[in-house]
Amino acid sequence: MARTKTLYLCGECGASQPKWSGQCPDCGAWNSLEESAAAASGSGPRQRRGSNWTGEASAEVVRLGAVRAEDTPRFSSGLSELDRVLGGGLVPGSVILIGGDPGIGKSTLLLQAQAAVAERVPSLYVTGEESAAQVAMRARRLGLEPDRLECLTETRLETILATAAAKGPKFLVIDSIQTLWSEALQSAPGAVAQVRECASRLVQFAKQTGCSVVLVGHVTKEGALAGPRVLEHMVDGVLYFESDSGSRFRLIRSVKNRFGAANELGVFAMTDGGLRAVANPSAIFLSEDSEPSAGSCVLVTREGTRPMLVEVQALVAPSSLSQPRRVAVGVDAGRLAMLLAVMHRHCGIQVGDQDVFVNVTGGIRVGETASDLAVALALQSSLREKPLPRGLVAFGEAGLSGELRPVYNGEERLREAAQQGFRTALVPSGNVKGVKAKLDLRGCKRLADALAAARGAE
Repeated sequence: MARTKTLYLCGECGASQPKWSGQCPDCGAWNSLEESAAAASGSGPRQRRGSNWTGEASAEVVRLGAVRAEDTPRFSSGLSELDRVLGGGLVPGSVILIGGDPGIGKSTLLLQAQAAVAERVPSLYVTGEESAAQVAMRARRLGLEPDRLECLTETRLETILATAAAKGPKFLVIDSIQTLWSEALQSAPGAVAQVRECASRLVQFAKQTGCSVVLVGHVTKEGALAGPRVLEHMVDGVLYFESDSGSRFRLIRSVKNRFGAANELGVFAMTDGGLRAVANPSAIFLSEDSEPSAGSCVLVTREGTRPMLVEVQALVAPSSLSQPRRVAVGVDAGRLAMLLAVMHRHCGIQVGDQDVFVNVTGGIRVGETASDLAVALALQSSLREKPLPRGLVAFGEAGLSGELRPVYNGEERLREAAQQGFRTALVPSGNVKGVKAKLDLRGCKRLADALAAARGAE
């Protein structure tokens, strides 16, 4: 029987240490070392591996100029919004990690994708959390054809790889990576060592066979993917499935993509028949009120390669506190504080004795600086208790000296606003040049001029 020894693995970088300490010596993370039992004999995975991801013992050095740069072949997942987030579809040999809260619809999404892919190429759904009967019940509820779907209920990694090698699928779903275990290690499923080893073997399988592998990952109570952080470095793409409590809409966002743009956003609606792609997400994030309300402004933001219209709401009210509250939901709180200071210094708008609340509707989080002008207009509208004109959109970055800076892809944003029926756009003057969108463009060089123009249009 092989002797065992205790190792302590870092949950952030994956480094192993012979004894526990409060801080990882390699990456400096605190309280990240976890105990794991590993085989000390030469039969461990590290000793018996003598090849790289492609399975070759040695590699030939080539000049990049001699490599033919061709478009990466892809095949569709059958879900247009998922294809958009992936950069145009699934790439053979790629490994995608998707995480989200329990019950948000990860298994439903991937089962629908498997049903669409199975019409063209072989596919396999591996589940370690449900029985085959439960998966079949979900497939029938979603209106899928169970006879075309192949499912394997197994958690032992070696059995999964042997079955996949015999079946030869081109699309493999692992639900979930935290339930798998390898006989090469003695730690329990879900441990840092097991997650890292199982993911490593699955990545190697994908690269050797050209099979597209999708791993479902658990998330912590903070919303981050559970397991070692090295797991996100090993895969080709990392997707997060998000939703507001009580909302039927689901947002899938890419935070890493080796074959496409990161921060791409896809929108789905949860229905009785499963997830349905939302082709026009701008319409669901805008208010349907017949009359415009004070403190509301429409922003043209950009998520990945997609321009999108969202509604920014602001509420400015007298405060009874010695230190008025500043609450920001969907925008950066530090950016809001800076914008209030710029408005006070360069625009003469004082809210020092007012509570300020800013919210982006629909659960969208806007991380770009192009939201500055829309937030400022919403704040002014709420302070003066006068709504902005109907059909007005805005975007632009505010500088500390009070100037309005142009933002990238301004023409695409304006075209999207025109397609949604908006008539007037208040933007930085640098975004007006050469634009052919059918809008009444009002370019401003300074934030004070933009706020004055909005007051004049009321």
